[in-house]
Amino acid sequence: MNEALKQAKIAFEEGEVPVGAVVVAKNKVIARAYNQTEKLNDVTAHAEILAITAASNYLGSKYLVDCRMYITLEPCPMCAGALYWAQLPEIYLGASDPKRGYRSCNPDMLHPKAKVYAGILEKESSELLLDFFQKMRKKLS
Repeated sequence: MNEALKQAKIAFEEGEVPVGAVVVAKNKVIARAYNQTEKLNDVTAHAEILAITAASNYLGSKYLVDCRMYITLEPCPMCAGALYWAQLPEIYLGASDPKRGYRSCNPDMLHPKAKVYAGILEKESSELLLDFFQKMRKKLS
């Protein structure tokens, strides 16, 4: 999760919502990503989507059945759907997202075999998000 947090900090520095994601296979990081919706002008350029694409390219497979993903924020429904289709068996989450997270929509959105471990470095992930939005509010006022 520390690696995902590093990615989130890169997003923060680039003015993106600070969310990071890392995919691990056989105890090796095979993909790192952070939100890039502003940079790429693409609403689908969430950290999870970019990490799934990078990991799939690395493995040469659309399924990530032997991988686990670490994400600093609970995925939105779009990302949860992508995680479902990628068939990730283990997902580790930092901060929860009660307003836009998949669990507020449908807690069963992930693959039925997926094990979810929430609250990993939750404080650090939450603080980074709070700092970002506080910075954005100051910028707008």
